[in-house]
Amino acid sequence: MRFVLSLLLSCPLAVQAAELPGIPRFIDEMVIKHQFRRDELENVFARAQHLPAVIEAISRPATIKPWPEYRAAFVNPKRIRLGLEFWGKYRQTLRRAEKRYGVPQEIVIAVIGVETLYGQNAGNHRVLDALTTLAFDYPRRADFFRAELENYLLLAREQQFDLLTIRGSYAGALGIPQFMPSSYRNYAIDFNGNRKTDLLREDRDAIGSVANYLQGYGWIRNEPVAVRAQAGGEPPAGDTRAPRTLAEWAAAGVTPDADLAPDRPARLIDLTVEDGRESWLAFNNFEVITRYNNSDFYAMSVFQLAGELKAAHGAGGLKQ
Repeated sequence: MRFVLSLLLSCPLAVQAAELPGIPRFIDEMVIKHQFRRDELENVFARAQHLPAVIEAISRPATIKPWPEYRAAFVNPKRIRLGLEFWGKYRQTLRRAEKRYGVPQEIVIAVIGVETLYGQNAGNHRVLDALTTLAFDYPRRADFFRAELENYLLLAREQQFDLLTIRGSYAGALGIPQFMPSSYRNYAIDFNGNRKTDLLREDRDAIGSVANYLQGYGWIRNEPVAVRAQAGGEPPAGDTRAPRTLAEWAAAGVTPDADLAPDRPARLIDLTVEDGRESWLAFNNFEVITRYNNSDFYAMSVFQLAGELKAAHGAGGLKQ
């Protein structure tokens, strides 16, 4: 199978990436390991662009913002309103995904809402350029992005993507749910029954794929994500990021605002808010959300947006 290369020769170049150290060896590996044609890969990388802005962006993630500022970017009336519209449009698909995978509808909606504003903002960076730049000019995570570039080339061959038209995030995530290429290949599913898996254009495929992804990373049906906790006095001794049972947390002065089994393990999260400190106990399903993005701020934003969506949906409209 060949890449779709119809636009390659006409694309204006910025800064070529072809001279980055490691690309010739990577091409050799792809030819041997996956039987790619050398001339096609050489054409691809001759037209890939090196994007210093991508390295700058990944070096200053949004989670360096204070929690209230970070939260406000994702848990706000616009995302709630659009999330309710999305829920109304795809209610049957969301119910089917919840029944099959055990992931609540509002969690699936919130992930897509946080990632791309329900598909409205899937990213402006050409995925080929972002992954090539990070694979060969970002030593800190070069192995990870080289593997993602490998998966992207395989995905492009399988899906017949035009490599110069697919755009995504500065980290190379693509589509409505912003899957990295390896996740696309491993967790994307055809959920609308048209015999094609398309996360770039098909909302229903995105819904099923997000639920499949979360289940694949260990989501437990009908289990909590996180609960508010009361943590009076001094912070508990020891590593508060390590899970403890709720009984152990209670002995350390941390109690959940819910009646839960004392042997349930949880991790303590402290958030700085406008009027002081806010404590949460986070369970397995919270950790599963961090597999989407390894950030407590991210997972908490998904969880809290989901809570707002559920409350507004139950009230029959946008919660003011």
